[in-house]
Amino acid sequence: MTWLRALGEVVRSGLTIEETRLEPLLALRTAAGVALVIGPALWLVSPTYAASAALGAYSAGGATFQRTWRPRKVIALAAGSGLAVSTFVGYLAAGRLATFLPLLAVWAFVAGMAWALGSTAGIVAATTVGSMLVTITLPTSVGRALEHAGVIALGGVAQALLILLFPIRRWGAHRDALADALAAVADYARRLRQDPTAPFDPEPLMTARDAAAVTPSQARTRPPVLHGPRGLAERILPVVAALADPDVGAPAEGPGRDRARELLNAAADVLDAAARSIRCGTPTEVPPRSTEVLRVDEEHEVLEGPARQAAQRLVELLDEALEIAGSGGARDKAPTPPGPASAHFLVRPTMHRLLPVVVRAARCELRRDSPVFRHAVRLAAVATLGYLIAALLPLGHGYWAPIAAVMVMRPDFHRTYARAVARLAGTLAGVTLATGMVRALGPDAHVFGALAVVSAGLSYTLIRTGYAYSQCFTAAYVVFLLGMGGQAWEQTVPERVVLTLLGGALAMLAYVVFPAWETPRLPSRLADWLAANGRYAAAVLRSYAEPTREHRADTRRALLASREARAAWQEAYDQAKQEPVRPRGLTSREAEDAQQALKGLDRAAMLMESHIPRADSRFAPEAQQFAEALEADTAQAAADVREHKNPDWQRVKQALHAWEDAAGDQSPVVRRGAELQKQALDDLATAVSRTPLERDVGSAREEQRVRAAVAAEGDRPESTRQGG
Repeated sequence: MTWLRALGEVVRSGLTIEETRLEPLLALRTAAGVALVIGPALWLVSPTYAASAALGAYSAGGATFQRTWRPRKVIALAAGSGLAVSTFVGYLAAGRLATFLPLLAVWAFVAGMAWALGSTAGIVAATTVGSMLVTITLPTSVGRALEHAGVIALGGVAQALLILLFPIRRWGAHRDALADALAAVADYARRLRQDPTAPFDPEPLMTARDAAAVTPSQARTRPPVLHGPRGLAERILPVVAALADPDVGAPAEGPGRDRARELLNAAADVLDAAARSIRCGTPTEVPPRSTEVLRVDEEHEVLEGPARQAAQRLVELLDEALEIAGSGGARDKAPTPPGPASAHFLVRPTMHRLLPVVVRAARCELRRDSPVFRHAVRLAAVATLGYLIAALLPLGHGYWAPIAAVMVMRPDFHRTYARAVARLAGTLAGVTLATGMVRALGPDAHVFGALAVVSAGLSYTLIRTGYAYSQCFTAAYVVFLLGMGGQAWEQTVPERVVLTLLGGALAMLAYVVFPAWETPRLPSRLADWLAANGRYAAAVLRSYAEPTREHRADTRRALLASREARAAWQEAYDQAKQEPVRPRGLTSREAEDAQQALKGLDRAAMLMESHIPRADSRFAPEAQQFAEALEADTAQAAADVREHKNPDWQRVKQALHAWEDAAGDQSPVVRRGAELQKQALDDLATAVSRTPLERDVGSAREEQRVRAAVAAEGDRPESTRQGG
């Protein structure tokens, strides 16, 4: 993608309104937390203390809107504590640039490394850098600095207290994650009716698994309805795929295909009913027609062989889903399950045990090619440079420049540039709106305090509809706070706009100077996914060769590792498509073809997983030999892809040839699945293999193709472009 086209995508993305469900009650509660600290501080102390309290309450409230599975009150307390500590430490070093700039650089670097724990930790850590920059201008002594730090922490306490007293949809995010997983499998079942080889994106299942990890205290209070359905969705997924597939399931045409379509539609209805029940906590009835379809008549069933086995297994699993859909919220009233000593659940470390996890995660990212490490370096450099430049300019409130840079910077190119554009647009709109109101109303601290609370509420309401629109009311909130503190709008407004523009420019420039492009890393990400898929497919085959509980556990672990590798590839691939960088190692066409091939390999393993025999079934010893060959070849091919060499499947070919006479009467599914895997590997080799000449001219061809696409888009009629 060229720079011009990439910047056009950046502007479009930064100003796009995202269609999402608004949460006005949550916004109202969080805005009430801001009002709860502004009002008494303004009435009992001074506007300066009210501004500190508002900073803590606003930032802590914003942190609770981030995607996290920990209790919201814990997030609010952690954010408020971090803001208070950064404020006090910053004041201690604020006397001279020689002491404050190194502290700012180190604090910003640590905040950047917090992205190793996820986006929530990174965003909350970035707000502490902003707090350090703002509040060092407020106190006049160490005692006052402690007071301001305490008031800021009080804002986090106020938000946590409101969350405790007025809970809104307790476990709501966890319910949504589980319901989304069931709904995703339902949607997949419906798509399989028309396209028997349709792909499935496991992201909803991965999110549901992440949401299912709880601390021991959470495990004691988690609603019983959130315990089992995730595993149910995991088990139903390969079964519906195997039923629909014409190679190992229902025939391509005829009564068998019609029967499979009926079962898939009934499965979708049941899963949707279970999803609605879990999301809303109320019983949901399944359509009677779907219930009738799920009754298997042994004498008149038209499906045969593996398809019939898949249908019977599907009906058994859907019976469990029917129980969930039929009981809905009643399950929430069931007795609390046993404590963590006897319960089996995915463990999430508690806050006081999180430190070793943080250290390990950060240590893994301390390498030059890590996007998180590069983001931390950029954050430290931009924060200090922005503060130094703003201090030299004849403008007040110089901290706005580094704050703007810190708050828009992300570890990847597209989000950093899109947020910079969105922040500038939102700041201009918000400052203009707030300035007009300030001029019309005149100086009144209490009125400005009320307007600040209203602006905070609107910012929270729009926080998930797009950064530009939320930032509009955030900018207005800041203007009202400054007006409440006695700052003249004639001074604050131009400064805010100019320094925001400076901060955004520094953030953009930092990514150009020290980027973390994903395009050059695509071959490595593809190799990781290939090796993980090979281990998963081999684990499934070993379960056929020797169906033991240990091999089933190995299959599950390999499946999760394969999904993580696929998610890492998908994230890198999506980012690479938005980067203004020439392809290196893989062109966009090769990457797309390789992705489809690996999805085919993953799907073949999933089809076989649905028919893994029980422990008392007959073994398939040939599967063990094929598993060894498959794992060895995919591991070697992964190394070849990293080194830009052509992969080879010699061992797989030999093992499959040796299997031909050891008839698949014992398990026709595994034999056909092995053939599908071999076909997927051949497709992958076709996608990434090159002759020496192709290696030399591949980048040039890709560049020509991109230029042709851009030229073709430019030649389209204006009306067509607007319609698209």
